[in-house]
This record gives sequence, structure tokens and C-alpha cells, in this order.
Amino acid sequence: MSLMKKRNLNLSNILIIFFIISFSISNSEDLNFIYGKAIVTDGDTIKINGEKIRFGGIDAPEKEQICYLNGKKFFCGKISSQKLKEMIGKNEVKCIKEKNRDRYRRIIAECFVNGNSISKNMVKNGYAFDYAKYSKNKYSKYQEYAKKNKLGLWKMKFEYPWLWRKKNK
Repeated sequence: MSLMKKRNLNLSNILIIFFIISFSISNSEDLNFIYGKAIVTDGDTIKINGEKIRFGGIDAPEKEQICYLNGKKFFCGKISSQKLKEMIGKNEVKCIKEKNRDRYRRIIAECFVNGNSISKNMVKNGYAFDYAKYSKNKYSKYQEYAKKNKLGLWKMKFEYPWLWRKKNK
């Protein structure tokens, strides 16, 4: 084999190896993300491509959880779910996965619509709560804003979802 053919063969091998390595790196980065059309399960959980995703650091009322406004009963979990559906609309959702899954094997992630954090907006508009046990108060300033301005569920009499679950589940 001529020296020129050997060099071309070596160069081809190097390019193939480079392509494989760069493809592997870009694919491994995608493992940290999940994106696509979302189906809302409840106020803090969605499904994308068949995978259940729980928003990390926030908590929304359960569907059967009741809140009160002017003596009337409302299913505040359904209200929260509806607001999440409205927020997402027909947009694609992109989520950044956390390292671990929750005890129900759901992916834990922070998700975004058009570059805006869904968790931040759910808390800021009063339809979910900063789950300080897991968030390290990441959303506490947004919760204070919603509470101060009586937004969303803050207009109602409610029980925090984690307390409600302790009593009812």
C-alpha cells in the first residue's frame, strides 16, 4: 500500500472516530433533557413522550383537594391543573432533568415553555407552592408575591398539599 493511501486511510479512521465521539457527547447531553408536547396530569406533573415528569421544588393541590372561597367549595387541584394547561397551551415543553427520580419513579425536572420556568410561574401566579423541603426556598420570593397580592389559590382558604396528603392519603 502506498504511503499516500495509508495516510488517507488513517485520516479517514480519525474522522470516523471523531464523528463517533462527538455524536456520543451530544447524545449524552440530551439525556439531561426531555422535550415535546406535554399532557398535564395535575398541577405539578406532566407527561412527555410517555414519561411522567414531576416539577422539582413545587407542590400543587391534589385533584380531590377542596379549597373554600366565600363559603363555596372548589376543587383547587383541578383549578391548578387547568391553569397549568393554559400556561402550556399548544407549546412544546423543554425540561432539565434532575439526577434522581422521585419515590414513584417519576422524572424530577424544571420545565420551560418559551424559555419561561413553569414552576416559577405556577408559584408566582398562586397555583402551586414553594415546596421548601425540596426547593431550598428557590421559589419562596414568588410565593410571597402571590400571597401578598392574593393571587390564585391565595384568595381562598386552603391547606398546603403536603399537609393535606398527610391527613387524607
